[in-house]
Amino acid sequence: MTCEVVQTRWGTSVMRDVQAGEVMHPGVGPQVESQVLYVQQSQLVQRLRARNEDAGNTLVLFDVGLGAGSNALAAWLASQQMQGPAAPLEIVSFERDLSALRLALQHGEAFGWVGEARQAAEALVRFGEYKTPRTSWRLHEGELLDCLQAESAKADVVFWDPFSPKANPTLWTVEAFSLARAAAGQQATLFTYSASTTVRIAMLLAGWNVGLGAAIGDKRATTAAAARVADLQTPLDVSWLTRVTRADVRLPLDADDQAVAKVQSCPQFKRPVQIP
Repeated sequence: MTCEVVQTRWGTSVMRDVQAGEVMHPGVGPQVESQVLYVQQSQLVQRLRARNEDAGNTLVLFDVGLGAGSNALAAWLASQQMQGPAAPLEIVSFERDLSALRLALQHGEAFGWVGEARQAAEALVRFGEYKTPRTSWRLHEGELLDCLQAESAKADVVFWDPFSPKANPTLWTVEAFSLARAAAGQQATLFTYSASTTVRIAMLLAGWNVGLGAAIGDKRATTAAAARVADLQTPLDVSWLTRVTRADVRLPLDADDQAVAKVQSCPQFKRPVQIP
């Protein structure tokens, strides 16, 4: 992967993958998007505080699509800067190519890689891990589907942020989200920038409950998923099902002939939920 640093029209430094032709965290920029869509929406700080009641109960975060490290950095800082009792955070980043992170480290201040956070990222690149008493961070380098199957820890929170289905089609399939579900705990939540009906169908077929995620920039909504429908702020309801049968909606690449019927029979659509 060949990356370059480019400037948005608002003057924010962002990473562009030349081969894929896609910009990481376009629009509002990496630091804002990482905070709003991932750290704040997942209630990461609140969950770390709440979990402290269970001594030694580490919160596990899967950072899917490390890229230039913006989401991992936001989570790292959220944990490290907490005051008072809190559970430890374990960040597990998944990435097959570290060139974007290496380039971001060359432009450290522009991407927030300063101080101990920079030290942590440099150690991750060199040794595959870095630890403090409050936060640990380790790397799964390789193809995501293989790495998810090899991971022994169960995720409590998942940041799903690889390149789009056009650039990375296998990472937005029923199989991919099924492996993520199998690697997640019973109270896990997952967040992604995509609002695609196809992606939401893949998540539902994989066993996730799916809802609307936070709006940001030009996006009116993103996508949130959870092992329990009660953990979704705005679950999709039966009115959303009309989209599944529209002629212009593509099913996931690996969906079978019964995909539409399976989505329609998902448990979350059996309960009365209203979407504003």
